[in-house]
Amino acid sequence: MESFLLQATIYLLAAVVAVPLATRLGLGSVLGYLFAGIVIGPILGLVGAETQDLQHFAEFGVVMMLFIIGLELEPTALWGMRHRLLGLGGLQIGLTTAVIGYAAYLMGQPWPIAVAVGLTMSLSSTAIVLQTLSEKGLMQTNGGRSAFSVLLGQDIAVIPMLAAFPLLAISGVSNSLTEDHHNETGVAQVDGLVHYLDTMPGWQITLVSIGVMGGIVLSGIFLTRPLFRYIHATKLREMYTATALLIVIGIASIMILLGISPALGAFLAGVVLANTEFRHELESNIEPFKGLLLGLFFITVGAGINFTALWADLGDILGMTLLLMMVKGVILFGIGTIFRLRGAHRWLFTLSLAQAGEFGFVLLSFGTQTNVFPTDLSQKLLLVVAMSMLLTPLFFILYEFLSKRSTDKIHHGPDDEVDETAPVIIAGIGRFGQVVNRVVRSAGFKTVVLDNDLNAIQQMRRYGYKSFFGDPTRPEMLRAAGLDKAKILVVAIDDPLAAVRLTEMARQAHPDLHIIARAHDRSHVYQLYQSGANDIIREMFDSSLRAGRYVLENLGLDEYEAHVAEQAFYKHDRYAVRELAKLWQPGVASAENPAYIARVQELEEELHATLLTQLDALSDAREADTKTAAE
Repeated sequence: MESFLLQATIYLLAAVVAVPLATRLGLGSVLGYLFAGIVIGPILGLVGAETQDLQHFAEFGVVMMLFIIGLELEPTALWGMRHRLLGLGGLQIGLTTAVIGYAAYLMGQPWPIAVAVGLTMSLSSTAIVLQTLSEKGLMQTNGGRSAFSVLLGQDIAVIPMLAAFPLLAISGVSNSLTEDHHNETGVAQVDGLVHYLDTMPGWQITLVSIGVMGGIVLSGIFLTRPLFRYIHATKLREMYTATALLIVIGIASIMILLGISPALGAFLAGVVLANTEFRHELESNIEPFKGLLLGLFFITVGAGINFTALWADLGDILGMTLLLMMVKGVILFGIGTIFRLRGAHRWLFTLSLAQAGEFGFVLLSFGTQTNVFPTDLSQKLLLVVAMSMLLTPLFFILYEFLSKRSTDKIHHGPDDEVDETAPVIIAGIGRFGQVVNRVVRSAGFKTVVLDNDLNAIQQMRRYGYKSFFGDPTRPEMLRAAGLDKAKILVVAIDDPLAAVRLTEMARQAHPDLHIIARAHDRSHVYQLYQSGANDIIREMFDSSLRAGRYVLENLGLDEYEAHVAEQAFYKHDRYAVRELAKLWQPGVASAENPAYIARVQELEEELHATLLTQLDALSDAREADTKTAAE
């Protein structure tokens, strides 16, 4: 027990130290986890042989991740991806296997081993890629969806790959492996079931697999609602978590028994449950476990790198790793071109999938057990897989560098054709933009709504609000919406920098346009002010002001006094913003601007004096009225 707690402390401490540091440096959490594993493993030697066993456990984070992704995909959306799954995924696996397999054959490997190497290295890292895409908000972009299609196709392809590996075993390859035999009753029963399945003819296993998959679908449709109503009756929060884990772990266990990818089974279950009212409950309960297990998986990858073997053969390992990533990158770039990915989308697709993946560890281990790979080759390929995963976060940094210089900025897909104009253009239809749109339209005025979030646009259309999908910061999109004749532009997009660019562009194109902009904070207010916005609303200011008024009312002020205090604060704040905008310096933190800080302190004293003066005046007036009434 003490040993377990000590190991848990080491892993958690490494994550807590390394990940925030890597994130602050702009390297992303994945690279932080990998570096944490390298420090506690090869460098300090704080963890050892248990890392490999722990990695098998941590791989379950990938299963949970695909379950959550499935929850976010409706069945109709998955059906719409079928061409990408078969086209992008199938073409990538086929071409990569052929090219890398042929290269291995030219290097002197027998053709069965060469084919196995090609199949193993054709896979990419589902864990790293999807985690990074989600962190950076790139999952819903055209390049992100294409990468996800390839990864899902690869997860499906693992099943026939595992089936084909025993056929590639060749004479002369013999690896001495030992297996632990467990005598516990539960494990013995499971082993008996596995043996029974192994003895079944292929057609029977196929029927069983189809039946199980059908059972998962039907259970998701008909049994989850009664199950969650039953759990809801207990009114115990932990029962929701237990049920969510039961669904994911149970499905994964069944898939493993049948020799099917557990990640694929979990993804299918998530898609089935995507249309249920319990979707968000399941997601919120699974999310913390997914994040911790994925982080643990990345740490074990870093800790498991055999630096002794790496230093002994550094040139060959690095050369093979870079050659692998270059070959996969060229193939992916070509496939992206064929499927009409352009600019930053194509770079995202190429650089995100150029590595080998965690399923490569599975295939290499299985291939060694079935005498497909010699042990020395397997160890070398394991290092290549680990090194390519270690380099992947750097490839995402390279993508960000390239995308900033790309003339074709990331957006989610082909823009809608804007066939309407109106005096009011609303750019961004999140919570802020929706309220503005409803107020204006309710008063009888027309609006044109633009947003590059496809989900938000589709939701607006379901409620009967016509809106257009596209990037509002693109000049041609604004011109099509009637910018030249519009009276008002509402800048309500989430990205602060994009909001500033949009304001500058609109002001240059239409000097007389009235621009109302949503600001993230005071610094953003100053940027928008300098860019030409007429009215600037901090996104939390009005609601916070109203909350302050409620506090004053419950502290003893009457409604009128609280209202006077609220209005006085509002007027003073507008004056303060104009005053501070004169002292604000772009690129300099407000806390490091002495003149700015001094003026803030002066304005706070003025505000305090103003509010007390007005409240005292109200109190004196009330007393005077009371005396007059008494006389």
